[in-house]
Amino acid sequence: MTVRGIDHVGVTVPDLETATLFLGRALGAEVLYDTLRRDEGPRTGPELEQRLGAPEGTEQRAVRMLALPNGPGLELFEFRAPHQEPPALPTDFGWQHVALYVDDLDAAVTRAVEAGATPLAPPQPLPGPEEGPRNRFAYLRTPWGSTLEFLTYPDPQPYEEGSARRRWRP
Repeated sequence: MTVRGIDHVGVTVPDLETATLFLGRALGAEVLYDTLRRDEGPRTGPELEQRLGAPEGTEQRAVRMLALPNGPGLELFEFRAPHQEPPALPTDFGWQHVALYVDDLDAAVTRAVEAGATPLAPPQPLPGPEEGPRNRFAYLRTPWGSTLEFLTYPDPQPYEEGSARRRWRP
């Protein structure tokens, strides 16, 4: 068995159309297809709940696959459920953010902010084993509160001196 890389990342959003618009403007994401449209009516019931590990009474209202210009897809889910939590914070258990490699960090942050993201801090140097003169990152919040990271590391990183293995990048 060989893992080749990330195919897609699933993201639950409060409104599919609003999220699609944001991700298109901020990241250049394009719609590939819908696997469930709102006008088809929601998917519900024990089979859906078991398959997804969702609580009883969950309605899957819409599902859409987006393609990033380079890299994995983003699969958007719109649910209604009896109890929905806000997006995970970095201190919560589970997958906490999506990180995207960009060539121009400042331009990526500007584009995302213009599309509706909120930067958590200005771009920062990558620390420790990732540092390099131009190696930087920035965290932002999407309009629905999920955490998005942009990073770039065009310069060699200190960890490379002691390891033949390199991290994957597009």
